[in-house]
Amino acid sequence: MNIAIRFFVGYFLIVGLAAWFVLNIFAREVEPGVRQATEDTLVDAANLLAELAAPELAAMAKARSAGVSAPATVPSDGAGGAFSSGRFATAVEAARRRSPGARIYEVNKASVDFRVYLTDAAGRVVFDSENLAVGADYSQWRDVARALRGEYGARSTRDDPADAGSSVLYVAAPVIADGERIGVLSLAKPASSVDPYAEQARDRVLRAGVVLLGVSAAIGLLFTLWLTWSLNRLRDYARAVADGAKAVPPTGGGRQLSELARALARMRERLDGKQYVERYVQSLAHEMKSPLTAVRGAAEVLQDAAAEADRARFVRHIDEQAERMQQIIDRLLALARIEQLQAPEAQADSAVAELVRQVADSRAQALQARGLVLRTEGPPGARLQGDLFLLQQALGNLVDNAIAFSPEGGELLVSWREAGEQLEIAVRDHGPGAPDYALPQLFERFYSLPRPTTGRKSTGLGLAFVREVARIHGGEADFANAPGGGALARMLLRR
Repeated sequence: MNIAIRFFVGYFLIVGLAAWFVLNIFAREVEPGVRQATEDTLVDAANLLAELAAPELAAMAKARSAGVSAPATVPSDGAGGAFSSGRFATAVEAARRRSPGARIYEVNKASVDFRVYLTDAAGRVVFDSENLAVGADYSQWRDVARALRGEYGARSTRDDPADAGSSVLYVAAPVIADGERIGVLSLAKPASSVDPYAEQARDRVLRAGVVLLGVSAAIGLLFTLWLTWSLNRLRDYARAVADGAKAVPPTGGGRQLSELARALARMRERLDGKQYVERYVQSLAHEMKSPLTAVRGAAEVLQDAAAEADRARFVRHIDEQAERMQQIIDRLLALARIEQLQAPEAQADSAVAELVRQVADSRAQALQARGLVLRTEGPPGARLQGDLFLLQQALGNLVDNAIAFSPEGGELLVSWREAGEQLEIAVRDHGPGAPDYALPQLFERFYSLPRPTTGRKSTGLGLAFVREVARIHGGEADFANAPGGGALARMLLRR
């Protein structure tokens, strides 16, 4: 499995499990929390109603002890005797008939949902808002029993034992008169009336959880893409290093990845440096063999040559080979320096026509010696930017090559044109061109073809130098046989 996918899966599992754990606990705590808040409100309401009921319950108790009214256990009007017709009972009944028409957090409340029952000091019901238990002994019910003992009394009972949704919460408050508990008022609230709020809160939490997971997944995906991008850049850099290509170590993937890239770059530089030296030493030794052999042979002949003409000829031969060795060394050093660059060391702006003119002027003597005409062609306003010294050397190498392969009295054409983001500079001659087998090797170091006029080869470093100059200027160089004869060498440079 891809390492980035592993990171993403691991990240999402950690975040997902943490989110699920938190959301699961929160969702399970929503309903108890709502019921606890409801119980707190019922406590306040029960104590308020107990105070409102206290005067009437006290009066009834006094009258009962004096034998004035019938016992509360014998209703006179079917609803709890004298107490059920009092002001308290009337107010409770009126409240139950109300329609609040309230919209609470997207939940419509159309009725008043509560039950009130009142017991005397013995726990016997003297009033029930639903007319269900008047006269019943509630002294053993938890809410009544604890309230009569001066403790906090509450209970939760199912109306239907088989239905968990029929649960009703009862909260009791003692009725006190003259410092004595003369009864208990219990306020009941069905759980079904508060469940919509709990469900709504749970739904909101779950929706938020889904959004949280979605955002976490998006963040994880972005992180994975960023990590994949960084690792892919590092991988591509390592592949480029392995292939021996020029590459810039990637940065911007985080401190650790940047340090790893720099470490790879340092390792590459050291390995390249070692291989570079070995390769160049081998190449230099190989190329030096031929002129050294020629010099040594000429020197041996000189020792035995008596004729002055022969001596002069062999001295001239030694001088030519020494000059060839000097050219190889100079060009090899120049090529070695340019191959280590990733970008031009100096940046300057120049008109292309001016650069071509300078190269043409510097080759005027060589052109005249061969009777060649150099013609230029291109838009006068075209400009380029880069290391003008290196660009002039590279263009000079192309012109030198064209001079060497052009027939006497021929014509050279140096042209330039703008092609999108690139500038193309081309040198055309009318010589024999290059054999097809040689075309793929012309830009290799030390590869050279014999000149048509002399049969001699050059150092084989000129076109390699041109290619490297084009590379550091964001372009490339190529060579092809031109239609109609001759050769066409080009540099494509980034403008």
